[in-house]
Formats: sequence, structure tokens, C-alpha cells
Amino acid sequence: MSQDALGEKCLTLSEVKKTLEVLGEENLDQFQRRTLDYVNKFAKVEPIKAEELVAILVKECELDETEAVQIVNCVPETVDELRVFIAGGRKIIEAQKLEKIVSLINENRILK
Repeated sequence: MSQDALGEKCLTLSEVKKTLEVLGEENLDQFQRRTLDYVNKFAKVEPIKAEELVAILVKECELDETEAVQIVNCVPETVDELRVFIAGGRKIIEAQKLEKIVSLINENRILK
């Protein structure tokens, strides 16, 4: 069964954070509060930028949505780190495109 049939969508950590914050911490159950704590610690890209990055990675870099979401969540700093996320795929991505992906990610990283 496809994801669309189930109404599921891959979300970045930043998008999860935004969604939980909109609900309000006082309205969250224990699991949701733990999730909010986790995403507060590990979300490394602003929610709007995360959505844009996923769209760019899917459209221009020809990645699957799940690959793009994982890359945005983990924000690899180098091409070698990026290869870890793409190595399991069956497609070969040229070095120039990998450098473009790393550049896009680094431009949108939240500095903590």
C-alpha cells in the first residue's frame, strides 16, 4: 500500500517540532513531550527551510523523499558524510551534485 493511500508523509525533525509547538506543550501527552524534547535537541534546520530543502533535493538532485528527509535531519557537513545516506541506493550520483547538496545543507544549518 502506498504512503498516499494511508495519508502518511515523511516529516523532517524541524517540521515535527513546529507541529508539536503549534499544539502547545500543555496539550501534549508524555510521548509527544518526549518527542518535542528530542526534536528541540536535534533539529538543525528551520522548519520552512527544511521543507524547501527537501523539495529541492527531490526535484533538482533526484533523491527520494525519504532520502532527502534523512539528509535534512542529519545535515551532513562533507561529501563523505553525505555518501552514507546515499550508499544504500542503487543510483550513482555525480560528485558535483553531491557537493551541491552539501552546500545547500550548510547554507541552511542552524548554528548552535
